[in-house]
Amino acid sequence: MEFSHKPVLYEETMKLLDIKEDGVYLDGTAGGGGHSSGILSRLGDKGRLICVDQDPDAIEALTGRFGNDGRVTIVRSNFSEIPSVIEELEIEALDGVLMDIGVSSHQLDSAQRGFSYHQDAPLDMRMSQSGATAADLVNGLPFGELVRIIGTYGEEKFAKNIARAIERERQISPIETTLQLAEIVKSAYPAAKRHDKHPARKTFQALRIAVNGELDRLSTGLDGAFDSLKAGGVLAVITFHSLEDRMVKQRMNSFCQGCICPKDFPVCVCGRKPGGELLNKKPVTAGERELEENPRSRSAKLRGVKKIF
Repeated sequence: MEFSHKPVLYEETMKLLDIKEDGVYLDGTAGGGGHSSGILSRLGDKGRLICVDQDPDAIEALTGRFGNDGRVTIVRSNFSEIPSVIEELEIEALDGVLMDIGVSSHQLDSAQRGFSYHQDAPLDMRMSQSGATAADLVNGLPFGELVRIIGTYGEEKFAKNIARAIERERQISPIETTLQLAEIVKSAYPAAKRHDKHPARKTFQALRIAVNGELDRLSTGLDGAFDSLKAGGVLAVITFHSLEDRMVKQRMNSFCQGCICPKDFPVCVCGRKPGGELLNKKPVTAGERELEENPRSRSAKLRGVKKIF
């Protein structure tokens, strides 16, 4: 199994994690092992790396790549379950956690996975390859819920038009393939807007987020990852669209917030101390060279926070 995934912001991520030779690190979205390999190359004999991924294709690839390295433990799970993962491994706390939130190149380029609107395939989009598919949602959800998902998760202003077109088409026959859905979305788009970017881009993003429960899992994962860090440990997160980046920014800011008393209080009575320190107030983005070599890095944003206590 070849699990192709070019890690974005590779050097920037390694710098942000500031890896210790004897540290314990967890890659919560290990994929093909690109970032994991970088972490591992910086660990000494006493260091440890836990590679976590929910995709069975990724687990197969990671096992083939790192299975013979005694410093590496490979776990099929989701990053939202980090506390239970390390508890089961009898690890008290971590020196660093990396979460690369997005679809891997392997998932996008494997037509049968149903993530891409460029290739015809069953309308799937399941990262874990289990549970309800995008076809289940498209054919089974009521009009209002489709509008909510496409409008909220895709930030698509033509959500009602698209949901109406989906509802009309599924009454004739089930919507079962990626290109079938892409054409339906395109037909619902104003003609003048069809050439800006692919009309189906936002709808496919929205369905993928809904199928995989991505925002709920990200929210849970951020809290669990930060709580699992040692004092001085680093949480690094790479996102690929504004909804995710906004959540990461707000949550990291909350980790670093001190006093929450009303502003008109003369002195602090809450006693709250900042639990973290932001490592970059503005997100790190790809440079010109990486953008040329890997166009998919264009929307990537890296943020980091260090735990104080």
